Amino acid sequence: QVQLVESGGGLLQAGESLRLSCAASRSIFSINVMGWYRQAPGKERELVATITIGGSTSYADSVKGRFTCSRDNARNTVYLQMSALKPEDTAVYYCNGLRYGTPTRTYWGQGTQVTVSS
Repeated sequence: QVQLVESGGGLLQAGESLRLSCAASRSIFSINVMGWYRQAPGKERELVATITIGGSTSYADSVKGRFTCSRDNARNTVYLQMSALKPEDTAVYYCNGLRYGTPTRTYWGQGTQVTVSS
């Protein structure tokens, strides 16, 4: 079992930047894909960004060019650098880990709130 703990959320103004961190309780070398999801009030949880064990990244169209996902396997930590924040980025951000296997396992953090005011 792997516990994921997010940190770094806060209250910001539009245009500002913020970095979220996701610390894993164990090595993330075996976690094939780490990702960030977010859920705004009244909306479904949506995928924001993913990063594979090899470092390949993908992003939702709404955050491309503004958000950067990275992972530090030595520190068992994944980051989400967010810039040019918009009010529509306001949500609870969740860290996610996906380990392929039999069975495939999914891990979630508890979430961290990001609020962007206009």
